[in-house]
Amino acid sequence: MFGNSRPGANAYRQMSVDTDALAASPHQLIVMLFDGALRAIDTARTQMQSNDIEGRGRSISKAIEIVGSGLSASLDLKSGGELAANLASLYDYVIRQLVEANLHNDSDKLDEARQMLAQMRVNWLAIGSQAVPHGAAA
Repeated sequence: MFGNSRPGANAYRQMSVDTDALAASPHQLIVMLFDGALRAIDTARTQMQSNDIEGRGRSISKAIEIVGSGLSASLDLKSGGELAANLASLYDYVIRQLVEANLHNDSDKLDEARQMLAQMRVNWLAIGSQAVPHGAAA
C-alpha cells in the first residue's frame, strides 16, 4: 500500500552519514573510512557464506573503493615520508587481498584484509588519543 520504505530509511541513513562527516575532524574522517571498509568486508563475508556472488562483489568493490579512493588518497606522499609510503604499500596489499578474495571466493584473503585494516584502525585511534589533550573534545 505504501510501497518500499527502504528508500526513506536509506536516505535518512545517508543524511546521518553526511552530517557526521561534516562535523568530523580529519582524524575522525579516517576512522569513518576504516569503519566503512570494515563494514563492507563483514558484509562481503556474510554474502560469501551465503553464496551471494553479486552481493559479495558489490561489497568487496565498496571496500576496495574506500581503501583506494579514501584511505590511500588521503596520504600525503610528499610530506609524509617513509610512513606515508609504507601505508600506501599496506593499502595496496589490502586491495590485492580483496581482489583475490573476490576472484577466488577466498575467505582467508578476506579475513587477512580485514585483520590488517582493523589493526591499522586501532593504531590510528591510538595516534589520535595522543594528539588530543585530556579533557578536550575529540
